[in-house]
Amino acid sequence: MESGYEVLKNRGFIEQVTDDALIEQQFAGGPVTCYIGFDPTATSLHIGSLVPIMALTHMQKTGNRPLALVGGGTGLIGDPSGKTEMRQVLTREQIDYNVQCLGRQLSRYIDFSEGKALLLNNADWLTKINYIEFLRDIGRHFSVNRMLAAESYKMRLEKGLNFIEFNYMLLQGYDFLYLFQRYGCALQMGGNDQWGNMLAGTELIRKVEAKDAHALTFPLITTSLGQKMGKTEKGTVWLDAELTSPYDYYQYWVNCDDADVVRFMKLFTFLPLEEIDAAAGLKDAELNMAKAVLAYEATKISHGTQAAVAAWRASMEAFHSRPVEEDLFPSSDIPRQIPDADTSAIARYKVSAGDIEDGLLIASLCARAGLTNSMSEAKRLIAQGGVYVGERQVKSADEKLAFDDFGGAHELRLRRGKKKYLIVEKES
Repeated sequence: MESGYEVLKNRGFIEQVTDDALIEQQFAGGPVTCYIGFDPTATSLHIGSLVPIMALTHMQKTGNRPLALVGGGTGLIGDPSGKTEMRQVLTREQIDYNVQCLGRQLSRYIDFSEGKALLLNNADWLTKINYIEFLRDIGRHFSVNRMLAAESYKMRLEKGLNFIEFNYMLLQGYDFLYLFQRYGCALQMGGNDQWGNMLAGTELIRKVEAKDAHALTFPLITTSLGQKMGKTEKGTVWLDAELTSPYDYYQYWVNCDDADVVRFMKLFTFLPLEEIDAAAGLKDAELNMAKAVLAYEATKISHGTQAAVAAWRASMEAFHSRPVEEDLFPSSDIPRQIPDADTSAIARYKVSAGDIEDGLLIASLCARAGLTNSMSEAKRLIAQGGVYVGERQVKSADEKLAFDDFGGAHELRLRRGKKKYLIVEKES
C-alpha cells in the first residue's frame, strides 16, 4: 500500500517540501499526524480549497491522522499572504459563526469520529495567550530580518504592512508548535503562499523542542488557460450547495478544458491512477465522457451520490449527451445509461403550425406551457437572459417562435436557466 506521501506525490499535490527523504522516512515509521489550516473568512469554502481538503482525505484513507485547523484565532487578525491590501476585519461573532459552518462542511469530506481525525479551532489557545509571556517565550525565536524577507510580507511592504499582520507568522508558527506538543503533529501542509509561515513553524519547533518537523506545500492550481481555479463569469464556485447548486457545480467540472481533464481527475477524484492515465489518449466523444466522469465524481465527493446522479441526469437530458461507455473508468459508479422513465418524464407541450404563423410570443409560450408562472415572469426572465430556445438565448420579450427554430425537426427544447426545460412539439 502506498503511503499518504507517495499518494500525494503521484497525484501531483506537491510543490515544495522541507526534506523529501526525511518525510518519506517519517511515513515509513508508521501513521503520521498532519495538519492544514483553513481561514474562516466566509461561511463556505470554495473549489480553491479542494486541494488541501483532498490531501487530508488521502492522508486519512492511507491510515494517517489529519488535523483540520479552522483559524478562529488567526482569523481575528487576517493572513497577509498573497494579499496586496489588508483583509476586512471581521467581528468575533462573524468568525465564530463561520468556524461552525466550515466545521460542518469539512465533516462531509473527513471522518472525525472516534479520533480518526480532529477538527480544531486555534481560538481555543490563541485567545488565551498572555502577551508578555508570548513575546518572551515565542517571539524571541523569530528574526525580524528573516521575517521581512518572506514573500508573504514583501508584497505588502510597498503599500504598508501593519503590526497586526506582522504578527501573523508568529501565531501560525506557534500553532504548529502547539499541535506538535499536544498531538504529535510533525507535518504541516498548505498552499505555496504559506511556505514562509510554515518554515517559521518548523524552525520554532526545532529551537524549542530540538526535534524535526516538516512542511509541504501544494501548487497554485490554475486551468490550462492560466485562469485561477474556481473562478467563472458568474463568480466563485462554492462548496456549499446553497451558494453553488450541485448542478452548477457539476457544470463547472464538465466544462473544463480538454487539457485539464487528467490533471483534475488526479487531484479531485479518488479514481485509480491507471484508469486516469488511460484517459490521456481519449478524444472527441470519449473525452467528453471522461469529463462527465470527472464532474460526477467531483460532485459526489462534495454533495453526495444522490445529488451527483441528479446533476448528471439533468445535464444529460439538457445537452443530449451520450452516457459513459461501460469499459471507461470501471471504478466509477456513474450511471451508464439513462433509464427510460427519466426520458419519458420530460414535460412536453404542443403548438400548432397556425400558432407559429400567427406569431406566437416566446414569453407567452413560456407562461402557457408552465415554464413560468405568468407572462410577466417570462418577460422578466428574458430580460435577465434566462430563457433559451434550443441553445439560442432569447434577447427580447417581443421575440416570436419561428419555424426556423425547429431546424427541420418536429420538436425543440425551451429552457429556463440551466435546469428547467420542456420539449415543444410542432403539430403537423
